[in-house]
Amino acid sequence: MTPSPVPPSPADLAAAANRTIPDVLPPPGAPLRVLFCGINPSLYSAATGWHFARPGNRFWPALHLSGFTPRLLAPAEQDLLAGYGLGITNLVARATAQAAELDPAELRAGGERLAALIADRRPGVLAVAGVTAYRTAFARPRATIGPQPDALGGARLWVLPNPSGLNASWTLPRIAEAFRELRESQAR
Repeated sequence: MTPSPVPPSPADLAAAANRTIPDVLPPPGAPLRVLFCGINPSLYSAATGWHFARPGNRFWPALHLSGFTPRLLAPAEQDLLAGYGLGITNLVARATAQAAELDPAELRAGGERLAALIADRRPGVLAVAGVTAYRTAFARPRATIGPQPDALGGARLWVLPNPSGLNASWTLPRIAEAFRELRESQAR
């Protein structure tokens, strides 16, 4: 595992507001089994350049515990995901201190942007981490965690719990189980 970097300073975090970070994707033409989609980058992620980087975020542990990766990856190792046929993007590209700072129009525009990305990269599954953001972005007010009845550009849609440490109603074991259900659905 890559050693932990020095955490961003308060000034680094403040400077990261509205910054974007690039998607993590396999090379064009390489298999993309699952494209994980966060709501938007945290200031911590924007300051480091790594998705789901904030300490306390359960994305990386859930990815490993569910069997998507053979070992726990650090956020700084996000480029290894392509070798597993995995990628990461966000509904909204700009970083904020909290997802609550995003307005519904930004989330809906993010859903439209995802449609273009999916048409280009053709993942098997788009897995959105955050049911409330998914409901707004895709106008599905009754959506729940798990597989969705609709597809997006040929990709199956799946909603995962938000792995943020702020989502206290979901423990790591429950989040990992939701990720595992997605992984096991691909074998069927």
